[in-house]
Amino acid sequence: MDAPPQPRSRSRAGNPASGPTGGPIGSPAGSPSGSPAGDSAGNPISSPADAPAGRLDLSRSAVPRYIQLATLFRRRIETGAWKLGRQIPTVDELAAECSVARATIRQALDALEADGLIERFRAKGTFVRKAPANRLWCDVEADWNGLLRSREGAEIEILSDTDGLPGDAIPDSIGTKAPRYRHIRRRHWRDGQPFLLADVYLDSRLSPLVTPADLTSKTALRLVSGLKGVQVTDARQTLTIGVADVESADALRLPLNAPVAFVHRAAVDAKGTLVLVADGIYRGDVVRIDLKLK
Repeated sequence: MDAPPQPRSRSRAGNPASGPTGGPIGSPAGSPSGSPAGDSAGNPISSPADAPAGRLDLSRSAVPRYIQLATLFRRRIETGAWKLGRQIPTVDELAAECSVARATIRQALDALEADGLIERFRAKGTFVRKAPANRLWCDVEADWNGLLRSREGAEIEILSDTDGLPGDAIPDSIGTKAPRYRHIRRRHWRDGQPFLLADVYLDSRLSPLVTPADLTSKTALRLVSGLKGVQVTDARQTLTIGVADVESADALRLPLNAPVAFVHRAAVDAKGTLVLVADGIYRGDVVRIDLKLK
């Protein structure tokens, strides 16, 4: 029995996959393809499995290609690969390197020009005008004192505040769960941009000790640290990397599936009770972790 035909990857517009030359994958350059054209910008559509070694494969993401390239080019300026005051490769050279249409390269460069990073001169070329501002400003602290400090210039918005949540309804963590928890959803902002969406679960018995001002000014662990009669004897933090879902992408003003950092924090008191859980989602384009190794 003949094997069933293998499915071919399709572009967002529904066109069959094609190789770097616009023909079917695997066809030699310049060979007639008989296949539909590439995407709406005229870019050939390639399959990840058949992408030539060393070639960029921009078909793996639903993010528009010019945005992917703008991010790549911005990173080259950030790292110094494209040096300040120096000319960058031409549109034709970049189009050949990235296997995309010249119009897509122009779109990507338009984004950099709008940010003031490059400047174009007729008959001279395109030059790096300035480096991007350091966007990786949000340190995920790895020590107790750092986790208690509020971020300078940050503002906290309360999205919801509900008391009486049963203990078995909150995320699993260390310690013994309290009977009830207060659930506060907060969104943290800086310079007009949201950078953290956090769900805080506080032992309801401690709720009267926390003021409204505390909720809009203190870090999650600071909410319980220092409360009268509360001694935190164990605290943990776990960080994982993932992507934004529909809800977090909307709250953080990110594209769907953009990189994010998930941070789980928990605190236990002297009686072994889990007095606080904080689950945060950080924008991946601002967060960084610095660890002193020696």
